[in-house]
Amino acid sequence: MSQWRQLTREGLWSNNPALVQLLGLCPLLAVSATVVNALGLALATLLVLVGASTTISLIRHQVPSAVRLPAFVMVIAAFVTCAELLMAAFAYSLYQILGIFIPLIVTNCAILGRADAFASRQPVLPAAVDGLMMGLGFGAVLVLMGAIRELVGQGTLFSDMAMLFGPVAAHWQITLVADYQFLFFILPPGAFFVAGHLIALKNVLDQRRAARARAVDVAPRAERRVRVTGTIK
Repeated sequence: MSQWRQLTREGLWSNNPALVQLLGLCPLLAVSATVVNALGLALATLLVLVGASTTISLIRHQVPSAVRLPAFVMVIAAFVTCAELLMAAFAYSLYQILGIFIPLIVTNCAILGRADAFASRQPVLPAAVDGLMMGLGFGAVLVLMGAIRELVGQGTLFSDMAMLFGPVAAHWQITLVADYQFLFFILPPGAFFVAGHLIALKNVLDQRRAARARAVDVAPRAERRVRVTGTIK
C-alpha cells in the first residue's frame, strides 16, 4: 500500500506537474479562463496520460532504446488524436474554443516526461496509477485556476457548462456579480498572477509542514523518575 500512497501523494501534491515540475504551463495558462475550458482540457490530458502510460509500460521491453522517444511520441499522439476526435464528436463547441491546445497535448512535457521517467521502467499497474494521479493533479490545478479566474474576472462560476455536459448543465451557472468584468484575470496576465500565487501557497504550506515535523523531532522528551526499592550493594 505504501507504493500506491506514494504515487498518489506525488501526483496530487509533492510532485504535481503544474505546481512542482512546472510542466505543461502553456495550456494551463492559455485556456484556464473559465471552469468549462479548464475541465475540458483536464479531461483530455487525463485520458492521454493514463492511456499513454499504460501502453508505454506494455511495450517497454519491445522498443529499442535508439527509438524510445520517437516511439513514445507516436503513442502519445495516437491518444491525443482519440481525445481530439471524442471532443469534436461530443463537445464540438468546446472543441472549437480549445482549438490548437488539444493537438498540442502531444508536446506536453509532463506527459512525455512521465512516460520516459516512470512508465517505461515500471509494470502496467503502477504506470497506470501514476498516469492517473499525475493527470488528476494537473487537472485539479487547471480547474482551480479556471474557477478563480472566472470568479474574479467575470463574477460567475460554472458558466457554459452545457458545452461539455449537454443541456442538463444549462442551468449550472452561478452568478455572484451581474454585469461584471475584470479583464486582468480574463487575459493571460491574470493566468500568470493566479499560477504564481498557487505555487507560492503550496510552498508556504510545505514549509510550515516541514517546520512542524522538525519541531516534533527536536521536542525534549519528558523525564520520568523511577523509584528504586531494596538495597543497592
